[in-house]
Amino acid sequence: MLTDPNFYAVAIPAVALVGLSKGGLGGAFALIGVPLLAFAVPPMQAAAIFLPILLVMDAVALWAWRHHNNRATLIAMLPGAVIGIGLGWANSTYVSADAMRLVLGGISIVFSLKYFLESWAAYKGQETVPVGQRPIAGSFWGSLSGYASFVAHAGGPPFQIYVLPLKLDPLTYTGTSTRFFAILNAIKVIPYFALGELDATNLSLSAALLPIALVSTLAGARLVHYLKPAIFYPLMYGMVLIAGSKLTWDGTRGLFGI
Repeated sequence: MLTDPNFYAVAIPAVALVGLSKGGLGGAFALIGVPLLAFAVPPMQAAAIFLPILLVMDAVALWAWRHHNNRATLIAMLPGAVIGIGLGWANSTYVSADAMRLVLGGISIVFSLKYFLESWAAYKGQETVPVGQRPIAGSFWGSLSGYASFVAHAGGPPFQIYVLPLKLDPLTYTGTSTRFFAILNAIKVIPYFALGELDATNLSLSAALLPIALVSTLAGARLVHYLKPAIFYPLMYGMVLIAGSKLTWDGTRGLFGI
């Protein structure tokens, strides 16, 4: 497969989209990556190929966003996220990833539509204000993000549901998101190895795609610096809506054979 042009015709755009997302352009691109790669290889193999690539992307993104972070958000969400990964590992052979996709997709669609309705109300003169840190909500959405990241590679929407209402500035938001998912992906290496997903074949394919991962992640990080909050937040919520729609479609198709 290392010399199969059909594989690279799918894998290169898939990795590039995820790299742009990792650089800071939103979770919807990341959700497209694994399903796109699954056109060339089985879904579980696609997920396994992506994990080492994600780790390299995380390293690049951590360097690019090293000066931007919101520690309080990480403190609120990471303990729950670790528990969520553990639950995903424990239930990996019992829980349907498609059911999780369907639930997360529905929540994400409602969440993003709520934002656009509130934005319309603000345009009419009804201003919305940022919310503060909420430890219980942070633990809940963190655990859901960790769980969804493990079983369905869909941890972005739960993270955004908690963090976007905080209305952090775009650079702080992106730096915090980068740290959060870098930690989650590093933790996921242990169960992925234990489940036998990171074999020599998949690691070789991951290595072949690393140059695309590096370039696209740096490009995404560069582009975010030019986005003002008035553009950044509608873009992010739009990404959540796209991601939610895709999750809903994938989950429905998988569960009901549509």
